[in-house]
Amino acid sequence: MNSHHLNPLLILHSLVRNRYLLTQLIKRDVLLKYRGAFFGVLWAFLNPLILLAVFTFVFGHIFPSRWPVQGAELPNAVMLFAGLMTFNLFANSIARAPESVRGYPSYVKKIIFPLEILPMVPMGSALVYAGFNLLILVGALAWFGQLHWQLLLLPVLVLPLLLLTLGLTWFLAAWGVFIKDMSQIVPVFVQLLMFMSPVFYPANAVPAILQPFFRLNPLAPALENVRAAIVGAPVLWGEWSIALGMAAVVFLLGFAFFQHSRDEFADVL
Repeated sequence: MNSHHLNPLLILHSLVRNRYLLTQLIKRDVLLKYRGAFFGVLWAFLNPLILLAVFTFVFGHIFPSRWPVQGAELPNAVMLFAGLMTFNLFANSIARAPESVRGYPSYVKKIIFPLEILPMVPMGSALVYAGFNLLILVGALAWFGQLHWQLLLLPVLVLPLLLLTLGLTWFLAAWGVFIKDMSQIVPVFVQLLMFMSPVFYPANAVPAILQPFFRLNPLAPALENVRAAIVGAPVLWGEWSIALGMAAVVFLLGFAFFQHSRDEFADVL
């Protein structure tokens, strides 16, 4: 693996140089999902709204549970919605990663096409959907009078998650070219990870004997910190810093592995 590929400036240069192309690919990806639908892109807003309503009923009246940082004024549904919103930012990107390059063989065979941006497209779409989810979340917090200034920290708090996601996406996109079964394996892994992460339950609900292993989950700090921010509780900056360091390593290695493998993509496809 060429050490030149580990240069973060190379990644930044590629992103800035191809920003227009990346934006157009993300826009096309989002619009294709809703093409032909009566409500079109409005479904990106309606789906999370319906989900929040279901959460309010199911987890507010049938399976009530509370988080340590949760105030009495804030329903469980909002806490659950915030966790699922954060997890889906990861899941929607990772689940589609194995097909992000394999699905565009015509682009792969173009010598000058910047293949490294293809795995960024699912993540870009996931960020668009997360933006709609965030609007719903902010509206719910405003409705219950629970808007806190810590909400402004959300872009910083999810930075480790974004770096981790993109790094894994590059790995999976490259593997997906060579191993077709990856497109079947990864969604199953994502579903398992959802139940192994504090999405539907607070982290302190995990038995004490399993806590050391649970804390190895790289998604846990992001989920816990996002919930802390929406209720105005202190952010776990120590755990955030560790997660950021680990995510930065995965980010750089993922990009380097993708660039190292890309010369063989055309032969396989």
